[in-house]
Amino acid sequence: MNLAVRLMQEFKDRDNRQRLKGYRNKAEVIRKRNLEAWDEKRLQAESLRLKKEAKSGTPLDELLADAYALVCEAAKRTLGLQPYDVQIMAAIALHEGFLIEQHTGEGKTLSAVMPAYLNALTGEGVHVLTFNDYLANRDAEWMGPIYRFLGLTVNAVQAGMSLSEKREAYAADITYVTAKEAGFDYLRDTIALDEADTVHRPFHYVIVDEADSLLLDEARVPLVIAGKPASSSNDGIRFAALARQFDQDEHCDFDEFKRNVYLNEAGSAKAESLLGCGNLYESHNSHLLMSLNCALHAELLLKKDVDYIVRDGKVELIDEYTGRVAENRYLPDGLQAALSAKEGLQLLAGGKILGTITLQHFLSLYPKICGMTATAHASAMEFEAIYALQVVQIPPNRPNIRIDHPFRIYTHKEAKLKAIVQEILSVRTTGRPILIGTSSVEESDVLAEALAVAHVPCDVLNAKNDAKEAEIIAKAGEIGAVTVSTNMAGRGVDIRLGGGNPTQAEVVAKLGGLYVIGTHMHQSVRIDNQLRGRSGRQGDPGASAFFICLEDELMLRFGINKAIRKLRQDEALGESVLHRKIVHIQRVIMGQNFDIHQELNRYSDMVEEQRRMLYEERLGILKGETPMSPSEQRVRLYYIDKFWADHLAYVSYIRESIHLTSLTNRNPIDEFHMQIIQAYEQIPAKINRESTNMLAKLGGSNDPAKWEKSGLKNPTSTWTYTINDQYKEYLQNPSSWAAGTVLAYWMRKMLRPVFGWQKF
Repeated sequence: MNLAVRLMQEFKDRDNRQRLKGYRNKAEVIRKRNLEAWDEKRLQAESLRLKKEAKSGTPLDELLADAYALVCEAAKRTLGLQPYDVQIMAAIALHEGFLIEQHTGEGKTLSAVMPAYLNALTGEGVHVLTFNDYLANRDAEWMGPIYRFLGLTVNAVQAGMSLSEKREAYAADITYVTAKEAGFDYLRDTIALDEADTVHRPFHYVIVDEADSLLLDEARVPLVIAGKPASSSNDGIRFAALARQFDQDEHCDFDEFKRNVYLNEAGSAKAESLLGCGNLYESHNSHLLMSLNCALHAELLLKKDVDYIVRDGKVELIDEYTGRVAENRYLPDGLQAALSAKEGLQLLAGGKILGTITLQHFLSLYPKICGMTATAHASAMEFEAIYALQVVQIPPNRPNIRIDHPFRIYTHKEAKLKAIVQEILSVRTTGRPILIGTSSVEESDVLAEALAVAHVPCDVLNAKNDAKEAEIIAKAGEIGAVTVSTNMAGRGVDIRLGGGNPTQAEVVAKLGGLYVIGTHMHQSVRIDNQLRGRSGRQGDPGASAFFICLEDELMLRFGINKAIRKLRQDEALGESVLHRKIVHIQRVIMGQNFDIHQELNRYSDMVEEQRRMLYEERLGILKGETPMSPSEQRVRLYYIDKFWADHLAYVSYIRESIHLTSLTNRNPIDEFHMQIIQAYEQIPAKINRESTNMLAKLGGSNDPAKWEKSGLKNPTSTWTYTINDQYKEYLQNPSSWAAGTVLAYWMRKMLRPVFGWQKF
């Protein structure tokens, strides 16, 4: 098997070399089209000619060399930037629909301008999807002069824009927008009652920046649009107080990795006594069991400053990959309410979900997709399997001379922390800047406190102060700078030696460049490489070292602490076997996560297929493709939206409990598909029946006031958010029920009669 894998890798490497050779030859041809002698009018006339050619149907491949030569000259004249050959090579690969791996600091932003310009010549619009609003606005403003010089329009979408502002932004030839905001705008379009209230044009070509974060880490996060929430009850506060009365050793059992908590026999007896409810597990007590399980999960398993922070009177979840606050992301309603109650905060109830789509499914709406990131190769198999995207590794403009030291492994956390502080003290005496990547807000705060005791001043970048991110990153490469941060994935901002000061940069380079320290090993080698890649940009010197210990979560999870039977010691362990085991662990976990991703797709793909079929009918009605009176149109749209929302409610309540069918030797995925297909097949008849009844009631009236009076009211306002997928926890540990699973199981049982789901 290893031989087969090696042969396959050699074949792919050879294929990559051949492709790069072709790109290098094309880049040379483009470079030779020296347009320096052309005046501004001639350049703009050439851009106009290319536009006419593209709109008349000339293949873009035939226009590529002329278009890229134009962009190179425009970049030089407007921004003083001369694209490197490797940037032109990256731009060719992007146009051809590849995912490029281009090292940090190699100029991905400028590389993207060439294919964006070329594909925008048709007039159909190009989207450049970024990780956050700051990057979308920055890149649109930064690269805007190039596009405008060549006669194209460019704009950026920002959260909070008005409808008209968004329509204008999406109407531009090139639109920079976060992936989530573009997805939310699409969801808003799917519930619009008038075509004038939609903002998106038909999708054409998309360039995904920070592609590994958006296409893999964030891909499964469902985007949700819901009716405006109402205030919740005080039940959560009551159950949070109850949860604090349980002793975790006496009353609770946990799974092996402490992901799930359950009441044992003593705990159940105590709960029944406190609640005075009799048998807690009888169906009439299901709401009590559900609320108590959620409260226990929040109290005992969700850790402040690791899983979430409290800021401005709100609970904010932390993204495990980036260490940032996951903006507008929530746990399923019961868990989110329990978590807020734990912190003594009120929570708004979720509101009825009107539509949902994952980023993965949203991105599949684009006929042509490509992407760029600094770390793609490690996950090439996933990109190809999920998106049919092949990875092309673009060589750096200057060779990477960063030194990546082997893991330093310690027996316990105290020894690791002590060693990290000593290393920082030692390196800092030279004035060399240091960046430390930690696993959580809590760990970054602990390390900052330890450094303060050692009289080492540092800047801390984590979810608590992410608003200062650009300011902190700008100083992280200065002489003597010590920066403690959570994971650096998806930051999108380079750390420049000397903070961008050339004289200081020269001094820092002589000191060895930026020194990166990792305090843990992440599940994905990609995330570790993101951190390493903050050092050694554009041929700069640099180094990285990772400090780990046998008490780290991954070591405990795989029993490495038991395999190495050593007494606690302050010195690092030296076993080469241990190093190989750690590398193997990351491979195993990445393989497991890929399998989980694939299984999750099998659940959501069917729902997305159903959504697209129903939305196709809805879009035809909205655009007037189906002859209808205004009242018929309004009624039909109303009931399509109503019954789709009911269907989503049904799907969400069966989804996390469907694996319980495995207890009866039935395949959960087959069972899930069967149930949602049966439910979906009932929707057309429901829409027809209710539409007929309502039209009879209206008597053909086209008066909007009468529609409202008859109950054809859509939500007065909506809100958008993302929601954590609790089912992933079950797949990572299928031997147990997560709190979300218990929640879904009982909710499903209670809501069957409400929605007429008795058959299912």
